[in-house]
This record gives sequence, structure tokens and C-alpha cells, in this order.
Amino acid sequence: MDSNRMELGEDYSDIRESVAKLCAGFPGEYWRKLEDTRAYPAEFVGALTASGFLGALIPEQYGGAGLPLRAAAVILETIHKSGCNAGACHAQMYIMGTLLRHGSEEQKKKYLPEIASGTLRLQAFGVTEPTTGSDTTQLRTRALRDGDHYVINGQKVWTSRALHSDLMLLLARTTAVDQVKKRSEGLSVFLIDIRAARGHGLEIRPLDAMINHNATEVFFNDLRIPADALIGKEGEGFRYILDGMNAERILIAAEALGDAQYFIERSTRYTKERIVFGRPIGQNQAVQFPIARAYAETEAASLMARKAAALFDAGTPCGAEANMAKLLAADASWNAAEACMQAFGGFGFAREYDIERKWRETRLFRTAPISTNMVLAFIGQHVLGMPRSY
Repeated sequence: MDSNRMELGEDYSDIRESVAKLCAGFPGEYWRKLEDTRAYPAEFVGALTASGFLGALIPEQYGGAGLPLRAAAVILETIHKSGCNAGACHAQMYIMGTLLRHGSEEQKKKYLPEIASGTLRLQAFGVTEPTTGSDTTQLRTRALRDGDHYVINGQKVWTSRALHSDLMLLLARTTAVDQVKKRSEGLSVFLIDIRAARGHGLEIRPLDAMINHNATEVFFNDLRIPADALIGKEGEGFRYILDGMNAERILIAAEALGDAQYFIERSTRYTKERIVFGRPIGQNQAVQFPIARAYAETEAASLMARKAAALFDAGTPCGAEANMAKLLAADASWNAAEACMQAFGGFGFAREYDIERKWRETRLFRTAPISTNMVLAFIGQHVLGMPRSY
């Protein structure tokens, strides 16, 4: 392998081939039927679990594949390139980092083997709140120590898959914000057993949204959890979450790149075949140029995503690269989606073509899990050294 290839990171052609073959069994019709009833893609998630792809980041000693983040990114990218959507299960990959890096050995032995085998589902990530949004350090959900337990009160929103998960990673404030030096202090991370908590202080309600991500809002009312549900040290949860968010940014970038490739392939093929006024519509520069530009943007975003993954896997700081990868990939996927919709014209709105579904799905990446403006604020302050803007 030459040095340039090594710097770009392994491409994992064998994984791409296996994932694409699996996804071929879940065509557009499958996803359209799910949307009709707002159903969870249980069969698709089951197939990914059985193939070991969802356990890619879990070390071999705990029953996983022990692969680097770059391999996980390839899995998610291929899923989206194939026309499927990993939103039903991707959280298991990026949530895993918090447990892997900061959980106790007892917690790892207890949960990781069952997560790797599919016996346990770790899909829910409770961070965002209705009143604080992106201002995570101001969240109001409280977890107060009471002997051998913590008592939790508060509310989370846009907690996807909570109704289809056995475990939830929860960020809550354990020390009041007016009692800490920095507002990022006093936050702690807990691993909640949803099965034991529902009906005993935990309520989950579904949220109807424009994409079928099984979003929910979660209410905590004097929920008592054992003290050993705490991950790492009390009060250091924000740092743990940020650590996991770098992985999240990189993996979400991979999904966006997969979507972009899907749109580019579909639109390129269609514009070669669609004849209007006696010529392929792709011969017209107004149709051709937006697709070509989206391709260039996708290739550039892919390089940044590979760099971010390489830095993460090397254990070196990658916050700037992870955020820029997500920003660039989200923009590339949206521009590719717009070009594809425009190329397909009226047929792009027909559900049977799946363009409108993927168009709706990929728009999410410019808003979540972190908005474009928040990434730009991060770059302005932490990379370019400009004054904090918020």
C-alpha cells in the first residue's frame, strides 16, 4: 500500500461489498411501507446486527469486531449510498465511545457482549431539551444523589429510538450551574435501563416528524436509578459527551457522503436516459453543472472526513476536523439532493422514485446532530481565534 493510500485511510472494499449486498434486500419499497405506518425497521436493524456491523467498534474481547472508526464510517456511508437509512441504529456506534472510553470494566463486561450480540439495544441518546436546544450546558434535567441511588427529574426531546431501545445514555446536571466555576462542569452521564425505568418515573412519547426516525420526547419524574449507572466520574459528563460527539460528527458525515453519492448516481443515470426536446437533459449545462459541482463538493468533503477519522483512530485531537467534515458533507449531500430533485422534475416528487424520501432525510444533516451555524461558531472561536459569538 502506497503512502498516499495510507494517509487517506483504508477503504475497506470487502466491507463495502458486504454491506451493499445486505442493503439490496431492503429496497425503496421496504422504506416506503415503513413510512406509511411510522414503523421501525426492525428487520433491517436485525440483519445489520446479525452480520456484526453494529458491533464494529466493540472490542473483540467483548464480542465485537474491534474495528476502527474509519471502518464504521464505511459501513454507514455504504448504507446510505445504497438508498437505505442508518438513522434507526447509528447511535449505537457513536454512543459506544462514551461507554468504551469512560465506563468501568464492570459496566463494559455487563453490557458490551449483549450489545454486540444484539440481545441489548443501545440506541437512545438523551441530551437535547425543549427549552435549551443546542445550549447543552444549560440543560435542566437534574440527577441528585440519594444514598445508593440518583433521583432524576426533567425532560428530553428529539430522543430518537427511545421506544425501540433497551438502554439510554443520559446527560443530566448533578451540580447546579450556579455552584460551578464553568458552566460545562457539574454534568454527568448515566446509562439508564429503559426496561426497568418505564412506568417507574420514565415516560416516553412519540413525536411525529417529517422523517421516520422514531423521534420521542422523554419525561423523568422522580426516576430512581442505581448509583452504579453513573459512567466515569460525577461532574465530568460534558467532557465525556464531547469525546463521543467527535465520533458522532465523523459518522454522520459518512452518512451524508453516502446520501450525496446516492443522489449523484441517480441523477447522473437519469439525465443520460431522459430525453426532452430530442436530446438527453444531461446535455444541458443548467442540468449538468449542479450535479458536477455536487460531485466535486462530495469528493472534497470525503477527504476531510477521512482525515478526521484518521486523527480520531490515532487518538489525537480531531474536534475541528470532525466538525468541518460534518459541515462539508452535509452541504454536499444537500446540494446533491437539490440537483437530483431538479433533474428529476415532477418525478422527483413521486414516492415510487424514492428521491423525495432521501431528499427529506438528508436535509436533517444541516440541522442535527449539530447545526451548520454551531459548527461555524466553533470554527470561528476555536480554530480562528475570534471572539465567542454566543
